[in-house]
Amino acid sequence: MQFSTKRGAPEMRATPCLAVGVYAGRKLSAAAGALDRAAQGALHEVLGRGDMEGKLGSTLILYRLPGVAAERVLLVGLGEEADLHEREYREAARAAVKAAQETGAGMLTLCFIDIRAGRRDALWKARQVALVAAECAYRFDSMKSKKSDPRPLAQIELLAAARDAGAAARGLRQGEAVGAGMSLAKDLGNLPGNVCTPAFLAEQAKKLAREWKLGVEVLERKDMEKLGMGSLLSVAQGSRQPPKLIVLNYAGGAKKAKPVVLVGKGITFDTGGISLKPSPEMDEMKFDMCGAASVLGALRACAEMKLKLNVVGIIPTTENMPGGGATKPGDIVTSMSGQTIEVLNTDAEGRLILCDALTYAERFEPDAVVDIATLTGACVIALGHVASGLYSNKEALARELLAAGDDAYDRAWHMPLWDDYQEQLKSNFADMANIGGRPAGSVTAACFLSRYAKKFDWAHLDIAGTAWKSGKDKGSTGRPVGLLTSFLMKRSGKGH
Repeated sequence: MQFSTKRGAPEMRATPCLAVGVYAGRKLSAAAGALDRAAQGALHEVLGRGDMEGKLGSTLILYRLPGVAAERVLLVGLGEEADLHEREYREAARAAVKAAQETGAGMLTLCFIDIRAGRRDALWKARQVALVAAECAYRFDSMKSKKSDPRPLAQIELLAAARDAGAAARGLRQGEAVGAGMSLAKDLGNLPGNVCTPAFLAEQAKKLAREWKLGVEVLERKDMEKLGMGSLLSVAQGSRQPPKLIVLNYAGGAKKAKPVVLVGKGITFDTGGISLKPSPEMDEMKFDMCGAASVLGALRACAEMKLKLNVVGIIPTTENMPGGGATKPGDIVTSMSGQTIEVLNTDAEGRLILCDALTYAERFEPDAVVDIATLTGACVIALGHVASGLYSNKEALARELLAAGDDAYDRAWHMPLWDDYQEQLKSNFADMANIGGRPAGSVTAACFLSRYAKKFDWAHLDIAGTAWKSGKDKGSTGRPVGLLTSFLMKRSGKGH
């Protein structure tokens, strides 16, 4: 998909498809009003017949309006004008792109910059248009013998006034980069576990490094043994696939500037190990590496936008399988930090690989560390599929990430990390247990990780409810690439 901005009167724009908005009550947006005047009231006539009420997401295509240069005019319902905020703006843009995809138009010209979206500016609106368009264009058919027919819609241009053109152009470029990062994360998440193995993830990281000139290092089992990563390696014991620790380095900032470190959980398939999961929906455990995928996607977007900061991506990756050599409930392992862990449940394995990756992150003397993980079903119970769970040992960092999520419309919710919950992790036989029982399961998982993040500002994103969808729309969402890139953009001074 190609994106561009244009200036000029909407009625004069010769384009295969021109989209304008209609508010509830058949009220025309400014661009739609200009078309109506050029067409001598043709839009009012159509709306007066009851063909469209302006309901959010509704669409109507008109052909060859008199006095209008566009081949098609696409009317898009915006809903109540007073209620048009970020969600509604995105829904209207999505409806426009989907409707245009169903036509034979190769280009869609959107007159959406003049439409209010809460207090959002032209840059934000343009970025969201690019992101929504990328979502609509995304197809995963690489594993099918017959590929999807290519959609004719290949270009989207935004019509913008002179005062907004520069900001809109920047927003489109940002949205295009973030959208590409999200598509990468989706592709990796959607691949089956027999293809997307730890070794495959490592090769994809190397490929990304070659394409975008990143530093890359892949640690093997013997390297992790030398480092004393007994916790991470305990998860890999039941699998025939060798574990990897992938380290990517984006050096866009000053040489001595401390990096932001992103740590992504990379369990390429999670059976639960000896604490075997029930069989229904177990196929969805291929998505247990979506934290890792989001790190790769965010780094790709970061490199494409040439953000002026340093970012390190750390991905501990393995399968979690049952077998004769697998870790058993009650086993005690020693983490890289020297702390011992009683493994009461082998299905609480994500924290076991992340804790060693967090200790490894210390060597980079980070400015901040954010780990991203499909960590707990308890987070899904707490927050559903709307918000990711956010935990942090630094209030200012938590506020940064919450604001980044709001900006990206990839939202998170701040959860408690109080010492009171640490009591649930007590063990009679080791320094700690890897689970704290059913109460507040997402909180105690974060409390476990916090024990390995005492030497830096740290935040944890539990994306178990937001990383993928189930049912007929089953597939990776690409979240939280949007949140992460917004966070990195603001840190680099390129938020606007």
